[in-house]
Amino acid sequence: MAEASPFTREIDFEYGVATPLSPILRRFVAHNPGPFTFKGTNVYVLGHGKVAIIDPGPDDESHINALLQALQGETITRIFLTHTHKDHCGGLERLKAITGARTYGFGMSGAPRGAYQPILEGQATPAGALVTGFAELGFTPDNPLGEGDVVEGEGWSLHSVHTPGHAPDHICYSLPQEKALFTGDHIMPWSTSVIAPPEGNMRDYMASLSRLSNRDDELYLPGHGGRVRKPHRLVRAYVLHRQWREQSILKAIKEGSEQVDEVVPLLYKDIDEVLKTAASLSVLAHLEHLLDKGKLQKDQGEGFSARFKMS
Repeated sequence: MAEASPFTREIDFEYGVATPLSPILRRFVAHNPGPFTFKGTNVYVLGHGKVAIIDPGPDDESHINALLQALQGETITRIFLTHTHKDHCGGLERLKAITGARTYGFGMSGAPRGAYQPILEGQATPAGALVTGFAELGFTPDNPLGEGDVVEGEGWSLHSVHTPGHAPDHICYSLPQEKALFTGDHIMPWSTSVIAPPEGNMRDYMASLSRLSNRDDELYLPGHGGRVRKPHRLVRAYVLHRQWREQSILKAIKEGSEQVDEVVPLLYKDIDEVLKTAASLSVLAHLEHLLDKGKLQKDQGEGFSARFKMS
């Protein structure tokens, strides 16, 4: 019998409410639902009284006010970021200005792959949509975190796990007290993660998936969607999905397709217009990875204009 799909769209929540997940953890879902955010961005609250936030969510005054109302009588002292995409970090400055909380996140050095010069941002893609999901350029955390750094609070500790791929500054946070991992956009139960070049890197992403498969976490707490109680099963599904997608792209190139806009309709039939940009970027990320592995050659051009052939 085939194994049931590990993907699920189930999540128990109510907008405006910090839902308890454990004695030391609550989840508050931002009211920013959409095709890339599902029901909204998960804002996690660690501790009681003096609390820490993981991902403050979007830059929306009503969202920040609702979060503060849900935590009335408590003080936010720390704000952790999984990565600096706007649906996760947009509300950071508002929340910091109100609370004076210290910020924690990955301390970038350099700009890998031109991640901070997004050649597609604000420009039309072949799908005719705009790219807006690139990392914030100027964010410098009060407390930069690297691989394996530990921050302790009252009754909890967070251990940083650098997981580049979706974004170069992406961090997962391990919470040993719950044998849990906050996975941001690296792993989500309702959908696969978008890997969008130039800052998204499929080689890095696959390596980060491999890292998680070797960990002993028993629970994933994603940036969008509900809890993942069988995390290793979901990681395997993510890896198999990417391997299947890679083989489909190789088949398309072998049969004569050369560019992203020729491959996308073969892999994503009847796709919603709003998702075409993400599909195009995902195909480009796979093509770049196949190029890195020596399975493809690039004839000419860059990005969406590049032409590929079999090695």
